[in-house]
Amino acid sequence: MVLEAPVFTIEAALLAEQFGVHRIELCSDFGEGGETPSAGALLYLKEKLRIPIFVMIRPRGGDFVYTPDELEVMKRDIQILKSFGADGFVFGVLDQDGHVDREACKVLIEAAEGSPCTFHRAFDICRNKKEAIETLISLGFKRILTSGGKNTVAEGMTNILSYLEQAGERIIIMPGGGSKPEHIPLLNEENMLKEIHASCKSYRQSESKFVHTDVRLSKEPKAFERVLTIDKHLVEAFFKKMG
Repeated sequence: MVLEAPVFTIEAALLAEQFGVHRIELCSDFGEGGETPSAGALLYLKEKLRIPIFVMIRPRGGDFVYTPDELEVMKRDIQILKSFGADGFVFGVLDQDGHVDREACKVLIEAAEGSPCTFHRAFDICRNKKEAIETLISLGFKRILTSGGKNTVAEGMTNILSYLEQAGERIIIMPGGGSKPEHIPLLNEENMLKEIHASCKSYRQSESKFVHTDVRLSKEPKAFERVLTIDKHLVEAFFKKMG
């Protein structure tokens, strides 16, 4: 079973491999749920890491209905980041009616030139999940990241089990979104679970000795007091359940 961790900092990416994570999903902007990371970040991590690096392709936060300009940027980001060694890509595009945008996804998959593509949790807000699974299989996606159409894996557990059964060997259903180690035995009741997506995130105290008392550049109250990283003990807890 593969453990994939989404990472939003260079520190978390480096530690993820050190702690045994099999693959990382490299993102920027944790507050928006993940956006396209910098080319410099990918290039540096490709020099340092041996594990695969899948790259989030998302030009902004908010919905997953993109303008032609945004789609062109997404296509170019895939081309640029592939040239810098990205091992795979993570994206999702919906139409205005809540269905998978076939044409947009086809263009992006073609830009990936054979690199594996994951359809992310835009899937969870699709109008019809069973139909979406068949669409994504036909388009050539390799996996779907999903919390079961709910806010968390815990809430969407029953749906995820249904998706695993429908997908069979045709596409990987990768649960993610509030994943916890104790979810693994429940998700793998029928021995169909192949991958799990879990941030295993934690925060460390900032090393800055100076904290400005008046100026706040973020709505997050502790933004300048702590740094997002990854928790070794949480990673170990997942591996124990994975067997």
